[in-house]
Amino acid sequence: MSETAVIELRGVSLSFENRKILDHVDFRLHNGEFVYLIGPTGVGKSSFLKLLYRDVVPDAGSVRVTDYPVNKISMREVPMLRRRLGIVFQDFQLLPDRNVFDNVAFALQVTGEKPKFIKQRVLEVLTMVGLSHRRKNMPRDLSGGEQQRIVIARALANEPRILLADEPTGNLDPKATKDIMELLSTINNRGMAVLMVTHDYSIVKKYPARTLRMVDGGIQELIWKGDKLIPAPKSA
Repeated sequence: MSETAVIELRGVSLSFENRKILDHVDFRLHNGEFVYLIGPTGVGKSSFLKLLYRDVVPDAGSVRVTDYPVNKISMREVPMLRRRLGIVFQDFQLLPDRNVFDNVAFALQVTGEKPKFIKQRVLEVLTMVGLSHRRKNMPRDLSGGEQQRIVIARALANEPRILLADEPTGNLDPKATKDIMELLSTINNRGMAVLMVTHDYSIVKKYPARTLRMVDGGIQELIWKGDKLIPAPKSA
């Protein structure tokens, strides 16, 4: 893991409908790092991710993703920012009227890539997630775990620097959850930074990594002590 930060928040505050979500928060995700962001439903974990891909802007502070000062860029630059990020959602968001190949290809078509490159890259990422043999199937023909692997393939298509995963196992059974976590671990081991939002502590324990919790407008570093996650000792 490199000490270079690919995501950095400094003094970030964010409110939504008069509710404070973040209050002068600092945060760094390093190149090649895997980090969990946990907390109960409704605490604002998804809003935190939206800050990173410029779906919301902070009330105060600065957000940087790779070389983009996110809250200062123009709307014209947002698509370029989002190419640095692969985003995986809990509810898949696959296009129901397109087959697997075309769902993944869409991520490249919107960026203007040439058809020859698109075909090569789509087959490459489908092979990476173990589903190249399903490229002609429609989303409805796939299991939940397979659909999520297609979503991950689509997220990887533009070769992002960072993968953001918002409850990627939330709708999956234990076997599919295991497959997705092993895939995310493989992606991370190849050098990509991964920030995963989850409320499933059993996943955090089974696949340990740096763990942060959103609480009371702040972000708290946690460590395991026996079967419990507790606040990490503050460094001197």
